[in-house]
Amino acid sequence: MKLVYYGPALSGKTTNLIALHERAGKDSRGRLMTLETKNDRTLFFDLLPLTFKSETRDVKLRIKLFTVPGQPIHSSTRKLVLQGADGVALVADSRLSETENNAASFLDLRDNLRANGSDISKTPLVIQFNKRDLPDIRTDNELKAMASAGKEPVFAAVAKDGHGVLETFLALLQLTWTTLDVVHGLGQKLRVNGRGLLASAAHQLNATQPIEELLGKRLGGSFEALGGFGPASSSRSADSSSPRPPRTTGGG
Repeated sequence: MKLVYYGPALSGKTTNLIALHERAGKDSRGRLMTLETKNDRTLFFDLLPLTFKSETRDVKLRIKLFTVPGQPIHSSTRKLVLQGADGVALVADSRLSETENNAASFLDLRDNLRANGSDISKTPLVIQFNKRDLPDIRTDNELKAMASAGKEPVFAAVAKDGHGVLETFLALLQLTWTTLDVVHGLGQKLRVNGRGLLASAAHQLNATQPIEELLGKRLGGSFEALGGFGPASSSRSADSSSPRPPRTTGGG
């Protein structure tokens, strides 16, 4: 399974992967590879391979996590990394000053998915609003209003402290598995259920809270609204309309 963390420059994509790498047990994680410039921006991409074993059967799911470079000049690299992605986490910057960059990144994601022959309305997508510890950010009520207006799960985070990182990843994993299960019938073929997979992932990432509690931290909705574990309750469908970019309030 290939999961890509997308978003504007310095929004916290790499920080999310570093936090996940630190949480993962040695048997679950691979080498975290990064390539950075002198100003500490990710130039190419990060690759964090995680391997999770089913709790009920000896079936292993290998998950490869990537980030893309956020700078506008690296659009072709983003499109290349995005090829074959099974799910996407859009990491947005909560600061009001980054509103335009967040919206531009969303539109860039939509366009690059389309260029790769994919449809954003059919792609498992989770949105994380990072940097909630900084001043001049969107209020919690604004984020909840935006979350309630769309279908995509939205999470608040302070990735540098690890807050919201696990919730975002597990929600993306759940949504991606559910979508792949609907399309390919993986659960029946492999005799692995979604809840068992998430339980294994949460355990190997040293989660201290139940899965439902972690996923229930979604803004503007409950865990049930996220889609549960079964394909019949998937929160995205083939005929769903395209989601809107992260909204602004007042202007812009």
